[in-house]
Amino acid sequence: MKIATFNVNGINGRLPVLLRWLEEASPDVVCLQELKAPQDRFPAGAIHDAGYGAIWHGQKSWNGVAILARAYDPIETQRGLPGDPDDVHSRYIEVAIRGVIVGCLYLPNGNPAPGPKFDYKLRWLERLTLHAQSLLAHDAPVILAGDYNVMPTDLDVYKPERWLDDALFRPEVRAAFHALVAQGWTDAVRTLHPRERIYTFWDYFRNAFARDAGLRIDHLLLSPRVAGRLVAAGVDRDVRGWEKASDHAPTWIELAEG
Repeated sequence: MKIATFNVNGINGRLPVLLRWLEEASPDVVCLQELKAPQDRFPAGAIHDAGYGAIWHGQKSWNGVAILARAYDPIETQRGLPGDPDDVHSRYIEVAIRGVIVGCLYLPNGNPAPGPKFDYKLRWLERLTLHAQSLLAHDAPVILAGDYNVMPTDLDVYKPERWLDDALFRPEVRAAFHALVAQGWTDAVRTLHPRERIYTFWDYFRNAFARDAGLRIDHLLLSPRVAGRLVAAGVDRDVRGWEKASDHAPTWIELAEG
C-alpha cells in the first residue's frame, strides 16, 4: 500500500502535473494540500477518470485539502480540525480507507514571526496534538500526512543558520512538533533515512531547485499500529523539475499489507 502527500500549490493550474504523477507513480492514497480552489471547482471528473475516488475540503483562493484513493471511495470521518469552531480555514480532512485512518493536513505557515499568524500556527499545532492524542487512544492504524510547515532538525534545511527566526524553524515550532511525535508517532521518512539530507520543497526563487537549496516540511507520521508495516519511504523529487510544477515534490511511504 503506497500512501503519498503532495502540496500541489493550486490543483487546477497544475492538474496536468498531478495527473501525470498519478499515472506514473500509481499511489493508493494521496493527501493533497493547497488546492486553492473553492468546493465546486475541484476537478472531480478528471480525478475520477484517472481512477481515483476523492474527498475534498475546498476554499476560495487559499488553503484546501483533499484525499484521493485509487479504485476506492474514501469514507470521510472528520472535516476541519477540532477545537476552534471559529477557524474556517480548510486545513484538515480525515478518511477511513482500506482499514487505515488517514488525516490530511496543511499546517499554517506562521510568518511573520512573532505576530498573529505565528500565534495561530502554535494554536493550530496544539489542536493537532490534542486530536492526534485522541486518535492514538483508539489504538487504530493512523497516518497523519501533509505539509506541516516545520523543519524538525538542522538536517531538514539546507542552511539552518539562515532560518533561525523563520516560523518554520523557530524553536517553539520545532518543540511543538517533537512533542507531537513523542506521543508515539513515527516520522516515516526520517526513520528510514536517519542521516540523509532529504528535501520536499524548493522555492521558485534564487534557482533553489538546481542548487538543491531545499527544506523537508512534508511529513507522514505513523501510529504504532501501522509503523511496523513501514517498508519504504522517499520523495519523487524529479516531479519538482517538471514544467509548471509545484514548489513541493510528492513524498511517499509503502506499507506491507496488514
